[in-house]
Amino acid sequence: MTDLSIGELSRRVAVKVPTIRYYEQIGLLPVPPRTEGRQRRYGAQAVSRLRFIRHARDLGFEVEAIRELLSLSAMPEQPCEPADRIVLRHLESVERRIEQLSLLRAELRHMLDDCTHGQVRECRIIQVLADHEQCRHEHGRTV
Repeated sequence: MTDLSIGELSRRVAVKVPTIRYYEQIGLLPVPPRTEGRQRRYGAQAVSRLRFIRHARDLGFEVEAIRELLSLSAMPEQPCEPADRIVLRHLESVERRIEQLSLLRAELRHMLDDCTHGQVRECRIIQVLADHEQCRHEHGRTV
């Protein structure tokens, strides 16, 4: 599994080539050695690191959090408390987004429930979208 081209690395880890280059530019992935023909060549460590990055991105971690987690992973004897704090921050952010999405869902359902399925000139959905402030005051909530 050593000496992979960027295309082969892309296929093995399911990360697009421009994304791999971006991760190299921002320092998440070390710039690999090149052949005499100037082709990038990746080894097993690059595959492992890119899988780590991809999984962290799939879980919604920001680039800086991934950078911190990668840094921590290079120090296996250290306590994992810093990693716990990073995950806790991310979890709090996810929970805030879930709360916002729940409010959004409720507002959209309310709009549909108020719809009489008549003509557009009487459409409650159009009215709410046209005058969001009025809707906020009527229902005592903010989305």
